Amino acid sequence: MPNPFKHRPVHINRGPYSMKMEDGKNAEITLYGLVVETWPTDWETGERLKGDFIAQDDFLQDLESLGEAKSLTIRMNSLGGDSLVGMVIHNRLRELASKGVHLACVVDGAAMSAASVIMSACDEVRINPASLVMIHRCWSYLWGCYNADELREAANMFDAYDRAAVTAYQRKTGLDTDELLRLMSETTYLTGREAVEKGFADKLIEDAEPLDISASADGRSLFVRGRQFHLTPGMFVPDNIPTLTAGAAAPDEANKQKPAQAGRQNGGDTMAKTLEELRKEDPVLAGQLMAEARAAVSASGAAASEAELQDNGGDDPATAERQRLQEIDALAGLFDVETIHAAKYGDHPCSAQEMVYQAAQKASRQGRQFLAALEADTAASGALDVGAASGAGSDGTGGTGTKDTPQAMAAQAKADAQVFNARKKEVR
Repeated sequence: MPNPFKHRPVHINRGPYSMKMEDGKNAEITLYGLVVETWPTDWETGERLKGDFIAQDDFLQDLESLGEAKSLTIRMNSLGGDSLVGMVIHNRLRELASKGVHLACVVDGAAMSAASVIMSACDEVRINPASLVMIHRCWSYLWGCYNADELREAANMFDAYDRAAVTAYQRKTGLDTDELLRLMSETTYLTGREAVEKGFADKLIEDAEPLDISASADGRSLFVRGRQFHLTPGMFVPDNIPTLTAGAAAPDEANKQKPAQAGRQNGGDTMAKTLEELRKEDPVLAGQLMAEARAAVSASGAAASEAELQDNGGDDPATAERQRLQEIDALAGLFDVETIHAAKYGDHPCSAQEMVYQAAQKASRQGRQFLAALEADTAASGALDVGAASGAGSDGTGGTGTKDTPQAMAAQAKADAQVFNARKKEVR
């Protein structure tokens, strides 16, 4: 008797990714988001952050449901994420390939960083002319204090991650190690045609519909089919990607509509110095800046007419808004993406000075919470009840000492700090 569940259709939709298989043979995965080990949470509230995150365990568990597939196509648009997660997914895909599954990838928008490693697992990669592939050396945030030996250890770990990525790229491209490391060191962006030339992709989709892909005015975001993707702080879109004409549009608005036709090329700046000049040169940008200026006035509780916005003591609101955004962008390397995004486009946009003050308040609260948790953990561990080692007593007699000796407290603090720093490392 035939098994009625043998070819049960698969329909999984997690938002950032989805999986489907109708006939038990041909499966498709849509991979639109950042790959992470676990879904990130807010340090203060413990709630999951909003965003397009692809968590490793969820993805791999769902991947098991496609185990009977004979062919698997991945439609990709990802800026990457955690290097190790990218390698894990790459290796699981290669495991499927070793069992006879044909793997194909269609790069709809971007395959960057860890996503380019996942892409390289596929036997066939088809790419749009306007899509992007990016490879780079891995990096990590480091919190705490480190000596030279510890930093060299971290550098050795990064080198190992890079060698693992090179192995994945070599299988796909056939390029030698030195060439790949050079491309990675230069943080290389490749368009669809360039990706085919370098061997990262196999076929250019010449007859594909034009893909709306452009850069924000500040070069820190990509707009792909109306969705905004923020680049990691310190990274910028290459000059060969056209700039979105409505560069000052808020991300929420950009998600609701297709990007405006690309205007200024190669990241060029507008030449207008007044709002009237800007309206003549770029009416879309002028209208967007005026809308943001009115929203900022409204958020402050004041009322102003458009005439007042245009003639406010000789200060052009478009210039003022551009100045505000530039001052915030100047600090992008010091703060996380969420902080920068909230200051520029959040419910309560603010100046760079206000953003720094709010971030300092948040850090202060987190510091107090950490110290309180540290004290609680120390008390719960019973470490305070352990005396000093023989010969270290505070009375100098070689006694057991007390739990409040400076030596014991310093040793405990150092141990707690090492545990804390170990938890704060994340390789990307």
